[in-house]
Amino acid sequence: MKANIHVPTELNEITLKQYQKFLKVQDKSKDNNFIQSKMIEIFCRVKLQDALNIKLSDAERITKIISEMFEQKPDLVKSFKLGGIEYGFIPDLDEITLGEYIDLDTYMGDWDNIHTAMNVLYRPIKQKLGDKYLIEDYNVETKDQLLQMPMDAVFGSIIFFYRLGIELSKTMMNYL
Repeated sequence: MKANIHVPTELNEITLKQYQKFLKVQDKSKDNNFIQSKMIEIFCRVKLQDALNIKLSDAERITKIISEMFEQKPDLVKSFKLGGIEYGFIPDLDEITLGEYIDLDTYMGDWDNIHTAMNVLYRPIKQKLGDKYLIEDYNVETKDQLLQMPMDAVFGSIIFFYRLGIELSKTMMNYL
């Protein structure tokens, strides 16, 4: 079968919704061939039947590219555009509200609902001056919009908090 398939090579080409869909497939099946075909279907945005008709060597090359992409450890993404709206990372974590903290703490490790945590961290920018900006107030009702956010922003924020936790642990140990 001859077809042009766009194979993503950067995390910003993958949406959170696609990643969540793939994780569900991975959780439900241990069949590597099925997982490989679903990986191509989901991330290359082709029909499953078309993925199954790809030459085996091409399918293995495509899934290798995608798998290696998920091993990247991106830096924190300060802002991204989604649907013509620029979203910015919460500029001052010290000003986080109790409700924001509860949602962030509850959903940060829950891949089925991590978009709720991302909704706390990334919000539409309402005012910008240079590299400084103000974001809109937290609105839990807008969480589903972030299902379309790029995975580099998701992974970057997770890694940011992981590194922050390590630094805080070191500081606490030195303090004690």
